[in-house]
Amino acid sequence: MVADQVRCYLEDGNISNSVNLPEINLPRNGGHRIAIVNRNVPNMLGQISTLLADDGRNIVDMLNKSHDEIAVTLVDVDDEPSAGLIDSMASIEGVLSVRCLGCTKK
Repeated sequence: MVADQVRCYLEDGNISNSVNLPEINLPRNGGHRIAIVNRNVPNMLGQISTLLADDGRNIVDMLNKSHDEIAVTLVDVDDEPSAGLIDSMASIEGVLSVRCLGCTKK
């Protein structure tokens, strides 16, 4: 069971049975997935979606869940995000980590 939960987190960004992070489950529906862990503060989603739009990425699906002061955002986009876009997201104040799941660009 634990191994399946870790695999699901690493491959899809989904989280279950965590003490510190919210439970989040967004089924994959194609595209590329960006998993973001951030502080639960106003305008975080606005900043993320603005960066995606400025980079010409279309949001296919998005889910944001919070637990106390931490939030997790899963974003599926139609085209692989550039390394520069991932770096820009990581530089947003309050973002703790950003991972592009299944992306070939590092």
